[in-house]
Amino acid sequence: MSNELLTLLEYVEQQRGISRESLIKALEKAVLTAAHKGIHPASNLTVKIDPASGQIRAWAKLEVVNSIPTPDQITLDAAREQFPDAQLGDFIDWEIPPRNFGRIAAQTARNTIAQQLRQAEKENVLEEFKDRVGQIINGVVRKFENGNILIDFGKAEGIMSSKDRIHEDQYSAGDHINALLDRVDVNSPGPSLIVTRSSPAFVVKLFEREVSEIHDGTVKIMGIAREPGKRTKIAVGSDDRRIDPVGACIGMRGIRVKRITEELGAERIDIIPYDADIRKYAANALLPAKVKSVTVDETKHSLLVTVSSDQSRVALGRKAQNVRLAGKLIGWTVTLTQEEAKSSTSNTMEVKLQEAAADLAAQLEISEATARKFVDNGFITIDGVRAADPENLLEIEGIDKAEVDRAVANAGKNA
Repeated sequence: MSNELLTLLEYVEQQRGISRESLIKALEKAVLTAAHKGIHPASNLTVKIDPASGQIRAWAKLEVVNSIPTPDQITLDAAREQFPDAQLGDFIDWEIPPRNFGRIAAQTARNTIAQQLRQAEKENVLEEFKDRVGQIINGVVRKFENGNILIDFGKAEGIMSSKDRIHEDQYSAGDHINALLDRVDVNSPGPSLIVTRSSPAFVVKLFEREVSEIHDGTVKIMGIAREPGKRTKIAVGSDDRRIDPVGACIGMRGIRVKRITEELGAERIDIIPYDADIRKYAANALLPAKVKSVTVDETKHSLLVTVSSDQSRVALGRKAQNVRLAGKLIGWTVTLTQEEAKSSTSNTMEVKLQEAAADLAAQLEISEATARKFVDNGFITIDGVRAADPENLLEIEGIDKAEVDRAVANAGKNA
């Protein structure tokens, strides 16, 4: 068995990068567990493994008695076979003969050894990757399981769940992949590296990598809002008036932002200038729409943005994506209203929104108050609600979960 252990020690140390010292500790613990189960019933056992020879030795601490012994005791006559000077009441370290390491104990040891080795490997992974959390790492796609992607990162395996994927991405086994290391989980079974491509932080790190002014702090990312695979709005600013932060991010002939969009597939990226004035910031966030005016309600932390009739569709965006992302970016509730026409028809955006809320309430069997909250946050039609992530709906201020559940259920029925 010593040769087998030496071979195992050398293989795992060289191939898996785990130190022999940590392996020896794991193996001693494994054999100790096996000894308790099938080798010796004593409660106080000690196991030592010689790292050079692989020899395993075990001892049981036993009390010398004169009566019928318990598992933690030994008779005086038996004790004096190894310890001639033993006396009643002494405690001796009784070595367990190697022949007592039977088949059952050996099998138990192998199983426990495998478990301990996996844990030792995970601890090694933690040490290797703990300082890289929040950074982009590169790996190779290994296989797919239940919608998850298993990725080989060299010294460790990672997993990207379906919610952490950009659903428009297509991969095959063997493809290289960049992802943000979200966390290192050594306490759960399976891969230890949890990675993501759907997080807004992934886009931030891509900009830090491609834009030297962001990397050195000359240009700062002031906010980001993202719908993975669809669209991202990112606000940038600089304390140096000589620098154009938006231009720095775009790069000459758009080369910098082009490299980022290539990494993200077809995801659209809007780079907007940050402004401390919330009115100007909101107008920038709604680009490419042109804003007429912004009315601020500090108490409700909300903005009423007025646009012309020809800009209303641009301001809303496809499935209200533009106004929704703008609100997330600046952290305020944004409500659009259309500038009244000069004629007496008074066909305002507000009237349209009220009508949309009433229609939505009837179709989804929810209150008009909830429907209006949906509309104000860009979910104007039943198709928009059906396509929405329920988590995005629950983020709406003052929304009722039961109403959201009913709306999602009814929207699905009407598909």
